[in-house]
Amino acid sequence: MSMQQNSSQPLADVELTEDEVVDFLSNNPEFFEQHLSLLEQLTIPHPCGDAVSLIERQLSMFREQNGQLRSKMMDLVRVARDNSSTHERVHRLTLALLEATTIDEVLNCVQVKLRDEFAADLVRFHLFMEPNENSSDLGVRYISRDDQEMSLFSEFFAMHRPLCGRLRPDQVRYLFGDSAEQVGSAVLIPLSGGDRLGMLAIGSYSEERFHPGMGTLVLGQLGELISCAILRHS
Repeated sequence: MSMQQNSSQPLADVELTEDEVVDFLSNNPEFFEQHLSLLEQLTIPHPCGDAVSLIERQLSMFREQNGQLRSKMMDLVRVARDNSSTHERVHRLTLALLEATTIDEVLNCVQVKLRDEFAADLVRFHLFMEPNENSSDLGVRYISRDDQEMSLFSEFFAMHRPLCGRLRPDQVRYLFGDSAEQVGSAVLIPLSGGDRLGMLAIGSYSEERFHPGMGTLVLGQLGELISCAILRHS
């Protein structure tokens, strides 16, 4: 029966359903403002069994909502700080690469910066090019595009974007060699510039450091930056 009752009908005979009460209050949100005294009389069962006033319950809900908003705000602040820090590190890497005068200096610069500023545990280059007379083999592997083991990465090259998370055991063994057993998670970044230049593998001892759900925008930009630096001296 509706809240709108005939004035001649006795109030005691009025029977309301819960839905009608909910509809009335939903359509008349100012009801309690006009009947403030009711707020002091109403109680709502508490999960622990105690009874609390409506005002106390609302205050509790507001505090909970404010706590959630504050937590979300802090998360956004942390993300903003992390992004700012990442951009600063990429900027410093860019400046260092501009000062490099040879491919070897480029490759060494990347390895040092990734370890020192990006906390990478392992850094390995796999490049489709011939080493020069002064090339160092430390952390760099020069391979042929026809290398049969490149079939391990056919899908990776087809996607042409960074691969994050736990790579297959055969891929990890190829990329990190004798250090493969230490790798908990890894990132694989394609290097290209009109043609495939190779790939950059970054390994972490932690299984949680790199995961499939992490963003790849900065990693892709790193790949482009390093590729340009390599081509500049090739």
